[in-house]
Amino acid sequence: MQNSQPNPTPVPTEAARSVKVVVVTTVMLSFISFWRAASIVLADLASTAYYIGGITESAIGTAAPYFILAVMMFAYAVRAVYIESCSMFTRGGVYRVVRSSLGPNLAKVSVSALMFDYVLTGPISSVSAGQYLSGLINSFAKQFGWSNELLPPDIISVVIAICITLFFWWENTKGIEESSEKALRIMQITTVMIAVMLVWAGLTLATRGFKWPVFDFNFSEESLGFIHGWEIGKKLLTGETIGLIGILIALGHSMLAMSGEESLAQVYREIEAPKLQNLKRAGFIIWAFSIVFTAGFSFLAVMIIPDSVRVSIFKDNLLSGLALNLIGPEWATYALNAFVVIVGVLILSGAVNTSFIGANGVLNRVAEDGILADWFRKPHPTYGTTFRMINLITAFQLITILLSRGNVILLGEAYAFGVIWSFVFNAFAMLALRFKDTSKRRYKVPLNIHIGKVEFPVGIALIFIVLLAVAIVNLFTKSIATVAGILFTLFFMILFNVSERLNARQKEQAKKNPRGAISLEDLEKLEKFNQESGLKITPESIGSEKKSRVLVAVKDPKNLEHFDKAIDTIDTDKTDIIVMTVRVLEDEQPFNPEMTRQERELFTEIVNIAEDVGKPVIPLLVPSYNAFFSIVNSAKELGVTDVYLGESERFSMETELEQLAMIWGYEQRDADKKIMFRVIADDKAKIEVEL
Repeated sequence: MQNSQPNPTPVPTEAARSVKVVVVTTVMLSFISFWRAASIVLADLASTAYYIGGITESAIGTAAPYFILAVMMFAYAVRAVYIESCSMFTRGGVYRVVRSSLGPNLAKVSVSALMFDYVLTGPISSVSAGQYLSGLINSFAKQFGWSNELLPPDIISVVIAICITLFFWWENTKGIEESSEKALRIMQITTVMIAVMLVWAGLTLATRGFKWPVFDFNFSEESLGFIHGWEIGKKLLTGETIGLIGILIALGHSMLAMSGEESLAQVYREIEAPKLQNLKRAGFIIWAFSIVFTAGFSFLAVMIIPDSVRVSIFKDNLLSGLALNLIGPEWATYALNAFVVIVGVLILSGAVNTSFIGANGVLNRVAEDGILADWFRKPHPTYGTTFRMINLITAFQLITILLSRGNVILLGEAYAFGVIWSFVFNAFAMLALRFKDTSKRRYKVPLNIHIGKVEFPVGIALIFIVLLAVAIVNLFTKSIATVAGILFTLFFMILFNVSERLNARQKEQAKKNPRGAISLEDLEKLEKFNQESGLKITPESIGSEKKSRVLVAVKDPKNLEHFDKAIDTIDTDKTDIIVMTVRVLEDEQPFNPEMTRQERELFTEIVNIAEDVGKPVIPLLVPSYNAFFSIVNSAKELGVTDVYLGESERFSMETELEQLAMIWGYEQRDADKKIMFRVIADDKAKIEVEL
């Protein structure tokens, strides 16, 4: 409940009636369904089906589909680790989990590796889309008698990749809601393509005969990296031995099929209620879809495309090769290939979108902890997004595209570094948290053994051991990834440390000028807000689109039991929750629309609660000379059905309702208009009155 003047009974005036409000908006406080969340992640995870087969078979041979399937099965276990971490940290992901468990220094290393993952996700996807599109154009050109390639694939793929990246830069600048809608549409079209391809491929195998791919290894010097000249490397090249080291190398080259898991943790903040249940639903959809698409199509490609052309011609556009080698008239297979390529361009472009969302989420978590300059967190003046972080991500991706010169295999090798090491840090941190924080969890990775009072998380431990073994082997077998990944990690470590020092300097300056100062601690925990001031209070001006509305008056971030009650019980699909705080002005005091530190703390807590539950709210800051009058006037102008208030520090519950009833009777002359005032202190102390 808001503070008020000693005499709470107002004398309404025309000036009071025409008071303007400030609509407070935060960064990306919008919520999406589990279908949209799954679509965003699948745009990355499932898009690898378009290039993982060619990359993996080029590295290890025809055993590639089996290892891709193994990685897709293992992905469900890795996803369980992320689900457990999300159940503990709404704004989670690798950085927040590692920082809580292993400390800030390892957290910086982990997030640097993760950023390398996201910086490569966009380019490998957009360049692959360019390879498919240029391949389609060249295949049609040959049908019209063009003997040479009409378009140079590598150059065209770079141009297309740049265009795709710039498109999603703008989409993400506008906000996640619009981008998630496009991701959902892309996955719906992709599902249709998968169904057509599965039926057609099934008919092809039924006609030509079914035969499983040969489980055969064929390592190259490039796939063995630094160890190709070692004794073990020579034996692997000749096929003299495979052993455990060969299995780990093969898994390492297949592991990038599992990219996208971190994006699930990043979009968890935006998943609507019930959050954890919807996260599990999204996780299962992602797993089932990727098993059928990524692993299934890898098998079909090896079984249907002839060995003589599969890697030599179609390694960069393997699914085009699959479409062109199915049974049927030539015009039909070319039409199918066109469909596959169009869908491929869409889904691979969607992976670029996912990389923006994921990287932006990671940088936001880092900035909130004060190790990235606060300048990056400034919301876009129109869209409320962290556009400066999005600009930084875009710059890195464009540079990577230009340096790759359209080489998908090269990008794939470098890509694996960030993927595997982000998984390792997350699994290790969650393993350590099982011993460091023994509080009850809403979800746990299965396979836990209890001996006395001690719980041994065997499931997480096994997942961590597998990931760490593959990551260590990758350091020696992926030379480009190792060198590039280490350099990139060092760059971000320097950026983070410089930012920390700048923030520390800002803290010292704040001590010298305490008026209105925000401490470094505040920078770490307070949300960034945009404010649109000078608005007359109407449903349209505050962005309330639903016919039903409730008003929640708040003041103290430690006294929000009434807000908890409202957000838990109200269906926000049908009713808008308007959260309002009143800044009580002294006589003749001008109103400064800039938020105070106390107001930022209050709305930060409101945003945190809304995110934890997964329901949207509309925050308002209203200046007034009398808090009671402002609440009643706002309720009247907005046409709310219920008003929720907390217990006042100055007045009893009965006094609050008495003042509100008096003002409501004066303001509301329509006898048919009714409103419910609810004063709630806790579950046992509440008063409800309908007026």
